[in-house]
Formats: sequence, structure tokens, C-alpha cells
Amino acid sequence: MSRLLLNCDIGESFGSWTMGLDAEVMPFIDCANIACGFHAGDPGIMRKTVSLALANNVKIGAHPAYQDLAGFGRRSMAYSAQELQDLLHYQIGALDGICRAQGTQVSYVKPHGAMYNDMMANPAQLRAVIQGVAAYDSSLPLMLMATRDNSAAQAMGDEFGVTLWFEAFADRAYDSAGRLVARQLPGAVHHDADVIVQQALTIAAGKALVASDGSALHLHANTLCVHGDNASSVAAVQRIREALNQQVQA
Repeated sequence: MSRLLLNCDIGESFGSWTMGLDAEVMPFIDCANIACGFHAGDPGIMRKTVSLALANNVKIGAHPAYQDLAGFGRRSMAYSAQELQDLLHYQIGALDGICRAQGTQVSYVKPHGAMYNDMMANPAQLRAVIQGVAAYDSSLPLMLMATRDNSAAQAMGDEFGVTLWFEAFADRAYDSAGRLVARQLPGAVHHDADVIVQQALTIAAGKALVASDGSALHLHANTLCVHGDNASSVAAVQRIREALNQQVQA
């Protein structure tokens, strides 16, 4: 079986405000989605997070967002396609510059928060994001959500020559279309570590999840999003890492 990459949103502190346990989770992940200053992060935090990723041999990804520091990038905003691409280029370029000063570079792009959700719901916005990544550097993979049917997104990626990494979530419930169940609904977020680890293994093995309506849901994913914002979540990531390693070796 192919190895499922673990990715984590990281570098989301700002100034004297600390968010997440970056140093604790970094040893267990493959890809670090580093905030680029618009929803979280600042030049110093970006530099420190890049250094931490390099020390742990972790791929560095740009994690661009809407310009919404107060709302942590979780509020939808109205941008034209060109404005959206300008946001992407500004943020990817900022992180890439900090990377180059440390002898490395950005390896992929994963939009954050409302930008990510909006592009998955709106084909025109997804096209603008893919085109924006291609204009910056078409060799950079774009991370986006795996659903029941990835074919439309894959066709856009192929059109612009951008590699797509489809992402799944171990700690979220899915509906029958392969979309995440809204957080305000009961059961939308898994909190039991055993359930989270089992869902990770099920996705990695290419087996079906049970959607919220009881139907079987197959997700074809390249990467799994994990969280490291508290001690219990870091422990869950460690268990997922160990379980995936054992599954690949089996």
C-alpha cells in the first residue's frame, strides 16, 4: 500500500499569543502547513516553524488564508478571482522567502479555513486557486479535500498542470457525498482516540467509512490531516503514526 502522509496546520501563533504544540507534534508528521501571516503567524513565528520543520525533516507547505487575522481566517469573504490569486502569491512568496533564507523552499500549498471550504464548494473559486498556484509554480502540489468523487477537481488540476494531493480527516464525520459534517451538528467531531486512530487506518487501507446516513463511503486520499493543539491530540497523532507504520510494514 502507498504511504499516507500526515499533515498538520502549524505555526499558528502570533506575537506573544501561542497556538498549538508545534514542537511536540512535529516529530510525528510528514507535512507542516505553515500559516503565512493572514490568519495567524508572523515573520518570526514563520522563521521558527521553518527551522523546526527542517530539524525534523518535515515537508514545508504554505497555508494561505483570507486576510482575516481577527477571525482566524474562518469567515467567508468576497474576493474576485484575481484578488484571490494575489492573496495566494503574496503569502506563498512570503513563506518561500523565509524558507530560502534557511536553504529550503515551499514544497506544496494547502489553503486554510474559509478559503479551503469555499473553494471546495465553488468550482469557480477552486479554478482560481489552482490557476493561482500554477502561475506561482506549477510544480507545487495543491492539497484539497478528498470527496466521494474527485474527478472534477482532478480534471482542473490536469488542465493547469498542478498535482493534487487529496486530503482526508481522521477526527471528522462525513456525509454521503464525502463532505465534512458541519461542526455544529452532533457527532461531527470525533473525540475518542480509538475512533480517530481506527478511522485513520481505515482511510489508509482504502476501506469504506460509514457516512452520516449509514452508507459506505470510500475516500481516495494521499494525505491525512491531524491536529496538535493539545496534549491529547498530540498523543493521538503519535498513535496514528505508529499504527500507520505498522500497517505499511504488514
